[in-house]
Amino acid sequence: MAKRTPFPKVFWIANGIEVLERFAYYGIYFGFGIYMSHLGYTRAQLGIVQSIFLFFSYGIPVISGTFADRFGFKKVLIVSYLAYLPSILLLLLTKTFSGIALTMLSIGLAAGIFKPLIASTVRAVTDKTNKTLGFGIFYAMVNVGGSFGPIVAGKLRAISWNYAFLAAAIAIGVMLLITIFFYKEPKREIEGITLGQKFKDIAIAFSDLKFAVFIVLLGLFFWLPFWAFFNLCALYVDSNIDTAQLYLNIKSVFGRGLADFLSHEVEGQRRILGETIAHTGYIIMIFQVLVSRIIERFKALPTVLFGLFVAAIGFSVIGYARISAAAFIFLGIFLFALGEMISSPRIQEYITWIAPKEKAGLYMGINFVALLIGSALSGVTYTTLYGVFNKANHPEYVWFILAGHLILGVGLLYIFTKTAGEFKEREE
Repeated sequence: MAKRTPFPKVFWIANGIEVLERFAYYGIYFGFGIYMSHLGYTRAQLGIVQSIFLFFSYGIPVISGTFADRFGFKKVLIVSYLAYLPSILLLLLTKTFSGIALTMLSIGLAAGIFKPLIASTVRAVTDKTNKTLGFGIFYAMVNVGGSFGPIVAGKLRAISWNYAFLAAAIAIGVMLLITIFFYKEPKREIEGITLGQKFKDIAIAFSDLKFAVFIVLLGLFFWLPFWAFFNLCALYVDSNIDTAQLYLNIKSVFGRGLADFLSHEVEGQRRILGETIAHTGYIIMIFQVLVSRIIERFKALPTVLFGLFVAAIGFSVIGYARISAAAFIFLGIFLFALGEMISSPRIQEYITWIAPKEKAGLYMGINFVALLIGSALSGVTYTTLYGVFNKANHPEYVWFILAGHLILGVGLLYIFTKTAGEFKEREE
């Protein structure tokens, strides 16, 4: 085995920036449904804001990489911070629906500019001897920030929502200083592709009808229900699950210290903060390597479908937690996270390996289109539907429908691949 090339300093700096950005991004996002509910807005209004936010978060990366190649990663990183920082600070001032929607649009725009840049940095400074470890470290840093952001923001919002937003703003400010003083532009080959050429290449790829249908199916039946989980789970736990009982459950297993850290006091009673447990980052940090080792021996597409089936069971258990024991919420979230760990990395690997070798990057960019379709539709569909069921005093129904949505997706993707044929993966 070739000796592993050591990572340069900029690799570690970039990963530190990633932790801080995910801390700010998820610290705001996972608790935002609780925040809008606190302000008295409906679930339908929340769904609109979520869809706007996710549309820009996942739409802008399709083009922001082109500008990074032209002007340099460092300059575009700084541009993203200059869009991020005032947008987050505006949350301290604006309370109107239009103001919140425009502010979240701006945060989504900033996040979209930022999103591809650290992964591109990691790719630019790694080689065949260290790329697997490098991206493993990067993925771990995403989940570290994504786990601690909601926990810290949840604790702070129990005191004041402004403190939670200030924490996110401070994280962005630290990122700006680190980038200015320590981030060095990595040496790399510049593609030199124009924005017009990128759109032309995407159009050419989508001229393959079979591939285009596959991407749309992934958007509607993979990413849409997945993002519905992230849109809804924190608010559902906080609003519809007995969080006092969850506190006792955590206390009995892990002790009072952790239970107190994840909770706040309401009218003399400790209650778990919804956003501190209603995400998958902490589970992925612990189990992703083990899960990847187990599933790597199986074919990609059947593995993806199995992962969706496991996630569907997780949705059902999350719904069941409201009409049975509250502790079932932990099992439901774990099963969904397991489904995510099984399916999400494999579908991205699959799309990369079905692409012609010279177009692997383009095809992964098109996978972003599938993610964009699903995430942008998730708020206006399922958050709105959740509001309808919540008014009828049956919020758990939305999770049973989501489970059915995933099962339908498994069936349709299976039928599609059996009738149209599976895509042929490259050997090297």
